Amino acid sequence: MAIVSAHSFGFEAEKTYGYSQSYRVGDTVHVSGQLAWDADGNFVEGTFADQVERTFANIDRVLAHYGAGREQIVQDFTVVVDLPTWFGEFSALHVAYYGDHRPASTICGVVALAFPGQLVEINAVLALGA
Repeated sequence: MAIVSAHSFGFEAEKTYGYSQSYRVGDTVHVSGQLAWDADGNFVEGTFADQVERTFANIDRVLAHYGAGREQIVQDFTVVVDLPTWFGEFSALHVAYYGDHRPASTICGVVALAFPGQLVEINAVLALGA
């Protein structure tokens, strides 16, 4: 029987929007779009690099819940406000986060995200058995 479970940080937004930070089905974990949240669930604007680094740190928080590492991320999907401006910087931060690991990856530009000043959001899929 497959393990099916949801994981949340207990943020107010999880209740008001109606979502979980991640959802595990068997050995696959689907990580919701992460962004520059602080530990209390407040959006922290900062520079583009600050937002990306905090977003990756929040992905790491989800990974830690499952005892997983970045090398178990098999796919990520990133949305960026004004992608042409930030693509080069994001690419360098993406490579720095993953090192030699190369997950399947998609990036796209959007006009706006959920919070004023939010520039990036990243979701991921993990393979726990990998």
